[in-house]
Amino acid sequence: MQERVALVTGGASGIGLATVRRLLQSGWKVAIADRDERALAGLRDEPGAGERVRLAQLDITDEAAAQALIADTVAWFGALDGVVNSAGIAADIHALETPVDLFRKILDVNVVGTFIVARAAAQVMKERGGGAIVNMCSVSGLRGSKGRSAYGASKGAVRVLTQVLANDLAPYAIRVNAVAPGPVDTPMVKAMHTDKDRQLWNRHVPMRRYAEPEEIATVIEFLLDGTRSSYMTGEIVAVDGGFRGAGIIADA
Repeated sequence: MQERVALVTGGASGIGLATVRRLLQSGWKVAIADRDERALAGLRDEPGAGERVRLAQLDITDEAAAQALIADTVAWFGALDGVVNSAGIAADIHALETPVDLFRKILDVNVVGTFIVARAAAQVMKERGGGAIVNMCSVSGLRGSKGRSAYGASKGAVRVLTQVLANDLAPYAIRVNAVAPGPVDTPMVKAMHTDKDRQLWNRHVPMRRYAEPEEIATVIEFLLDGTRSSYMTGEIVAVDGGFRGAGIIADA
């Protein structure tokens, strides 16, 4: 059986990197795209990599660059079975203090960038008989959390974009789903969340803890798998320790 091939954006850190490692362990070949060239260079000796990994610097808002990378991935590996849109940026700023330029930037990266990569991948997958795309949503795109006017709006847009793409691409055997993590111990979150933020999240998450990136990666791998999740498309899978479904939470 031909080895499966995936492209992971934002693949040099956090959930993206955990997903890359999970896919490599499961026998996938992986093109890893990230805007951080230094972080990418550190992956050259990733266990299990070798000829099964392709590294590329990418700004996902650059349409021509995204199209070129997808074409290069197919030329190098001979296929493209899955795409993970993990690249993104975040901010925790009160709505009245959020600059319009920052709002636009977050939408450009998280929404437009996701659309650019997903559409370019789908154009290739359509010609090759199908595939799977997994987008990165967030519980901040499902519920109105404090300080998330820009980030929450962007992830809410990714949620609906995922559902529309699933609808439009289903005739071509392309499945499109998304994961919506709660708080996850990624480098971005560790840099952004204060001790007070962590106490607040832990108070409202029934499992009383942050997720590890690997816990999100296992769900992403499942959604990419054309056998185990073959009838799933248009789904937004919350991986959030119970946050979305919680009502009144008992004191610990």
